[in-house]
Amino acid sequence: MTTSEERATVHAFRDDALGEHDAVGLAEAIRRREVGAAEAARDAAARVRAVEARLNAVQVHAEPPAQDSGADGSFAGVPTFVKDNTDYRGLPTGHGSAAFVPKAARRHAPFTRQLLSTGVTVLGKTRLPEFGFSPTTEYENAEPVRNPWHTGHSAGGSSGGSAALVAAGAVPIAHANDGGGSIRIPAACCGLVGLKPTRGRVVANAQGRRLPIDLVTDGVVSRSVRDTAAFLAAAETHWRNPRLPPVGLVEGPSPRRLRIGLLLDSPTGVSCDADTLAAVTETAARLERLGHTVEPVELAIDPSFAEDFLTYWGLLSFLIGATGRTLGTGFDRRRMDGLSRGLRGTYLKSWHRTPGVLRRLRRSQEAYAVAFRGLDLILSPVLAHTTPPLGHLDPAISYPTLIERIVAYVAFTPVNNVVGTPSISVPATRATADGLPIGVMFSGRPGDERTLLEAAFALEADRPFRRIQDL
Repeated sequence: MTTSEERATVHAFRDDALGEHDAVGLAEAIRRREVGAAEAARDAAARVRAVEARLNAVQVHAEPPAQDSGADGSFAGVPTFVKDNTDYRGLPTGHGSAAFVPKAARRHAPFTRQLLSTGVTVLGKTRLPEFGFSPTTEYENAEPVRNPWHTGHSAGGSSGGSAALVAAGAVPIAHANDGGGSIRIPAACCGLVGLKPTRGRVVANAQGRRLPIDLVTDGVVSRSVRDTAAFLAAAETHWRNPRLPPVGLVEGPSPRRLRIGLLLDSPTGVSCDADTLAAVTETAARLERLGHTVEPVELAIDPSFAEDFLTYWGLLSFLIGATGRTLGTGFDRRRMDGLSRGLRGTYLKSWHRTPGVLRRLRRSQEAYAVAFRGLDLILSPVLAHTTPPLGHLDPAISYPTLIERIVAYVAFTPVNNVVGTPSISVPATRATADGLPIGVMFSGRPGDERTLLEAAFALEADRPFRRIQDL
């Protein structure tokens, strides 16, 4: 089991080609030829080397290009990383698991192609917990990914490696994906912006299309709202789903006054801690001061939602155990970690419930639609309590204890994955006593990422997000 270390804050900001630029700012500097794309990649690689020994965020490194590639796109020349559950040609895809030896991908995944269409330079792949099941990036027999704001604490999961690198300033933006909160959770833990798009907003991965409910959507984590907005606009130029309204480039707050629901009670009945509640209520007060209307709202989903979601999560673990030999060589499901094995075992005991589970989960769309009557957005916590120390969610602890702790932590984010609706985590102004960020979440109607981004822009403009380099 991992143990926390004495408090340390780790960042890579320095006077080099990246400076303090976000991705949009760096891309503009490259277009103006103030810095070169190859120079930016080399300096980013140096930044990664400077923090990696403390953060453990990188799974696979790729050599930075020796010269400018001439790529175009909104983020041309911006260095980034791909999460290690998504194929990047020539690099192995390990899914965070020690249950097999990964093989080099023969081709890019569809989303990788969409990401590359923005012009980014990929410097490697980031770590995730096994198969993305956990809300923390920890392992039974390997060092965890550490939070750069406080290295004794979790960076979140499952996109923990990406979030740690971006928060530390090693790269300005990185790939993430979200099947139960895996963009929004690490964004909240690391003080970042993390948008889970509407289901179908970006290209779907092949695995998700074959599932009865596709929970996973790809995106990015970033340090500014404009980076996330620019990514979504750039991704649409590569491929846009004709069944969804276009988002376009959102560039700031809207003058429109919104009616916002305030959701403080978890849909699963879990109570939030005091710091989390204070962060959300303070955000609600800021929104009212900015001219928006905020009123209490309830999300009356089926009482069995948490149990049903875990059963479905168990189905995914069961399917991985049954088909894992396709991932690489020597796959042995007995080497899956304690969380994966526990989820699989739970499903094997309750597989006969699958039809009812799917029916009830799909009905969550009705409850979500009812909650949104007369509302533009819902404001809520991202998580039920603040970022835990490393070891609290370690996959080596007993499964009953671990799953109880996960349910008590991840109490808000999964609804959007089941319903397929967009939601975004943004940093609150409040931090914990240890200086750790706290995230708040906006959730929206299907296809309405624009309103989410406009509200996030409003909060950022009202009070800029805390910066790790200022500590």
